[in-house]
Amino acid sequence: MVILTLRIVSIQRNIGVAIAWIAILYTLPLVGLIAYLLVGEPTIGRRYRERMTQARLLMNDMAARERLVFDQGEELLDSEYRGVSRIGTLWTGFGVLSNQEMRLLASTDAVFESLIEDIDNAQSRILMEFYIIYPKGRVLEVVESLITAAKRGVECHILADSVGSFSFFGSQQHKALERAGVFVHQSLPVGLFKTLFKRSDLRNHRKLVVVDEYIGYTGSFNLVDPRFFKQEKNVGQWIDVMIRSVSDAPVSVATAMAKVVVTDIGAESNENLSALSHRMNTYTRKLYMSRPTINDISSRVQLIEEAQHELVPIRDTQHEIVCPRSLPQMPAVSNVLAQLIPSAPQVTAHVIYNTLVTILHRANERIRITTPYFVPDEALSGALCTAAKRGVEVTLIIPKKVDSFLVQHASQAYYQELLEAGVHIARFEGGLLHAKTVVVDYDYALFGTVNIDMRSFYLNMEVSLAIYTPDMVAQIAACQASYLQSCEYLRLETWRHRPSSKRLLDNVIRLFSPLL
Repeated sequence: MVILTLRIVSIQRNIGVAIAWIAILYTLPLVGLIAYLLVGEPTIGRRYRERMTQARLLMNDMAARERLVFDQGEELLDSEYRGVSRIGTLWTGFGVLSNQEMRLLASTDAVFESLIEDIDNAQSRILMEFYIIYPKGRVLEVVESLITAAKRGVECHILADSVGSFSFFGSQQHKALERAGVFVHQSLPVGLFKTLFKRSDLRNHRKLVVVDEYIGYTGSFNLVDPRFFKQEKNVGQWIDVMIRSVSDAPVSVATAMAKVVVTDIGAESNENLSALSHRMNTYTRKLYMSRPTINDISSRVQLIEEAQHELVPIRDTQHEIVCPRSLPQMPAVSNVLAQLIPSAPQVTAHVIYNTLVTILHRANERIRITTPYFVPDEALSGALCTAAKRGVEVTLIIPKKVDSFLVQHASQAYYQELLEAGVHIARFEGGLLHAKTVVVDYDYALFGTVNIDMRSFYLNMEVSLAIYTPDMVAQIAACQASYLQSCEYLRLETWRHRPSSKRLLDNVIRLFSPLL
């Protein structure tokens, strides 16, 4: 017991995590011992790390040979954001890229329509990486489009998390995709033997799609139809957002996304790594010199723009939850400055967490955060409280109900100190608001897959877009404002007068929040 305690103290750099593990260890010694040995340290596996390193080297060598530069220079940014962008560049190699055309897709139908249209028009390659693929509803349309694309000669790869997409692997759709020639890969497969050497709860939480290397998607959207997904949890339909990024530049956000997906696929097995090595040694960008220009792309998606419209409120008759009115179709924003920030345990340190804390301390006027799961550590909670106390308008938009009992109560334990500091807490009542967005002032946003919890910051493989262009930031802020129309605001006096038993439960669970 003493030896394990000393190891926890020496290994765990996060004080909250160390205290939580020691509390478990001395409260439930046997359970604590087994739990720590299985999931106590973020060990992603030696062989996986070695393959990841080799895959990244292969991609970097190819980029150098083809003169692909993934950082166009921080001088493109205002001086106040150069330091925060440097954090991402240092750990990931991805810097600021200019001349991106981006569109915010703020409804499920908008995402499906856009994605299916791009798959149907793909010419050479489709890369997909998702935490969850749930083959029901409109997901079947995506599957059919992929099968058709593969049959006409488009190279298609899908990387899906082994745990998150458990119901997909072995399904009829999985088998149909492989029969059609689609390459389907499991990310971070689990098993009893594997658990002895790496943590099985370290998951690939990324959501990325790349079509022909010039179109890229990312955001909170898993490949699921919310009408069918987790309806038994009684939290309503999941509400997500994506950004579609397009550029005809030699290196774009979509190119960076492709690099992430290909590296992740290569790291999964020796066979994949060998195939990647062969591909990179023979790869040339000349294959893609004939790809469409921005004008060609814009005309291609004209049907999508005409089909999308403002949705009327929809009633979920099973759970009697009224979904909010969606935003009207938003126009594409040109000349966007953006930076892709992928993170992975034992690979990129805590790059997204460090980026977020830094930008919160630099806020001058407002901070608005949308997240389904809010379980911060002391530094992050302190950054929000400090910002509110110095006059920054801080608003936290979270679902009223989430699909995790422990997360719900751990989150609630932070509300009183936030409210006392002047933070506005808005609880969304139209379903499980799954969007993960951060807007700071009027010219910076973080948009992607990252929840405000320690699992996202320290354990999962995640990805975020840092956006530095006010017009695009304004679209994300408008989306957040639309959520606020379906929210109730917590009142400090009301929250203070909750029953003692509820406050005690929240605070007890908060002790273990660094492990959630």
